[in-house]
Amino acid sequence: MVNVVVIVTDSLRVDHVGCYGGHVKTPNIDRLAAEGVVFEQAFSEGLPTLPTRTTWWTGRYTFPFRGWQQFEHFNLLLAEVLWNKGYSSALISDTYHMHKPVYNCGRGFDQVIWIRGQEYDPWITDSNISVDITKYHRLRGDESDEPWRPRFEQYLRNVSWVKTEEDYPVARVVKETIKWLEYNVEKRGQKDKLFLWVDFFDPHEAWDPPDPYRSMYDPDYDGQELIDPVPGNVAGYMTPEEVNHTKALYAGEVTFVDKWVGAILNKVRELGLYESTLIMHTTDHGEPFGEHGYIRKAKPFNYEELVHIPWIIRHPEGVGRGKGIKAIVQTVDLMPTILDFLGIPTDRLELPFLAPTKTMFPQDIKVTSREVRLHGQSLLPLMAGELEKIRDYAYIGHYARQWTIRNHKWSYHLAIDRGKPPELYNMEKDPMEQKNLVQDESDVANDLEFKLRRFVDNITLHDLAL
Repeated sequence: MVNVVVIVTDSLRVDHVGCYGGHVKTPNIDRLAAEGVVFEQAFSEGLPTLPTRTTWWTGRYTFPFRGWQQFEHFNLLLAEVLWNKGYSSALISDTYHMHKPVYNCGRGFDQVIWIRGQEYDPWITDSNISVDITKYHRLRGDESDEPWRPRFEQYLRNVSWVKTEEDYPVARVVKETIKWLEYNVEKRGQKDKLFLWVDFFDPHEAWDPPDPYRSMYDPDYDGQELIDPVPGNVAGYMTPEEVNHTKALYAGEVTFVDKWVGAILNKVRELGLYESTLIMHTTDHGEPFGEHGYIRKAKPFNYEELVHIPWIIRHPEGVGRGKGIKAIVQTVDLMPTILDFLGIPTDRLELPFLAPTKTMFPQDIKVTSREVRLHGQSLLPLMAGELEKIRDYAYIGHYARQWTIRNHKWSYHLAIDRGKPPELYNMEKDPMEQKNLVQDESDVANDLEFKLRRFVDNITLHDLAL
């Protein structure tokens, strides 16, 4: 009996997870890590939210080809592969970008449950609800005020009814998740071939957790709480104390989310699924808090605080239990890892599609297929100790904006839109990428740029058609 549960907590910085050495309390995620494998050098590929999910669900690099957009009809998605193999599946999420119909993010799942009201989701639209954005928000007094004022007002309307911790979206996602698990296991008697993807928007902004999480990491602060700063430069907008407190609110949100992640894991144990289920916890990206002069994802720059992500995998048979793996892995590896675990060959995935006919009457439709090649690789050999690495470099990008190549020592950033000069950082000596060495180490920079461009050219040549 085998099942798969994937838990995504959006915008989670790797340095804010306890098992990665962070100061933030994440006991439930840490317990999962102790029973599984911690990938210490995991990186996003295409950024931000929707591109990462495209990478996860197609097993293919996206940043050279596509940005924030819907799935193409020719994409073969993870949920579609598993549906075709007889898995009962569900996507349960409050990531409101995903439930916009244009993005067709529920494709392939048997059941999709959207929890409404996160961030600026146009959910509660009653204009009679009075909101005051000055308590928890601050505009910049420039042209950005026009789009951000209504967004802040929308968020405050969305939470205007919230009274207890269980009213928050993260709790509502968990309640729906538990209902789905109980229905399948207790009502339908199914303990095998379940595929569950739980996609939390938290700890994404707005950073507005309930007590005791709200005051957990900066209890003596008495200034204005900025739960959702306007993305952009910190200088002239926020004081260092305000940035520190906003980061503390974020940390409180992380601990709050961890509690509810634990509720899912406890239910999986209670229902007798734990020892037959591959469980993953990960995120799409991190979050900037002024490390490079700006707050939030204001710029398409692939720095450490944004692209280095936590990724934990617990194998039901204890493969790699308690191990920390330093090999470079990427979001593109998620789909092939799951398929490998389930015994589904990844070297000859076929995409069925309808071949057009002259009439296109149902009796004339012909079903044919095209072979789909995954760019990622299964991580199971790393977990089992059969391989020490699966790649030499991580390749990362914001489509048409900035590309990055990284290994354990170097990170090199190349601005595709020519809006910024190249950057090179020594990650061993300068892990937060503060001193640009592109002039001092020009040979290293040139070599990394060559490797980066060659990588993009190769996948463009061979794979652009899919």
